[in-house]
Amino acid sequence: MFKMNDIKELIRAVDRSSIGELTIKGENDHQITISKQMNVGQSALIEETQVPANIAFSPVKVEAAPVQKQEEIQAPAATIADDTSIHKITSPMVGTFYTAPSPDSDAYVRVGDQIKEDTVLCIVEAMKLMNELEAEVSGEIVEIFVENGQVVEYGQPLFLVKTA
Repeated sequence: MFKMNDIKELIRAVDRSSIGELTIKGENDHQITISKQMNVGQSALIEETQVPANIAFSPVKVEAAPVQKQEEIQAPAATIADDTSIHKITSPMVGTFYTAPSPDSDAYVRVGDQIKEDTVLCIVEAMKLMNELEAEVSGEIVEIFVENGQVVEYGQPLFLVKTA
């Protein structure tokens, strides 16, 4: 049987790493599997099962890799605070961010593009509905914070626009 403190430490190590699943086989026919979804902020799932007696326990070294947290994705506060002509456009919903209407199409906008208030910036897919996100201001795209196909949260910064 595994000790609870050891299990908690393994959960923390998996959570901090880029590992999606970790299985450890121990004594007395026990096995523990810790898995997580690769989305930021998701909890790990623990499953303990019986395994055949002929499987031996061997120590596993878990190396934690940095995972980008929601706070790290936020726009640099100094950039926004220093320049009042910078406007941050955030996601209006939870969904999947797409830069173009289809995989074959060009991106709606790129860094350096001039936009108007009715310019379509991206699509945020939520529950199989494709929602076009239009610019709220006119200006120049100075930064795009997310990659095509990335899951975004409500209020997460997507674009920085320098207004005229």
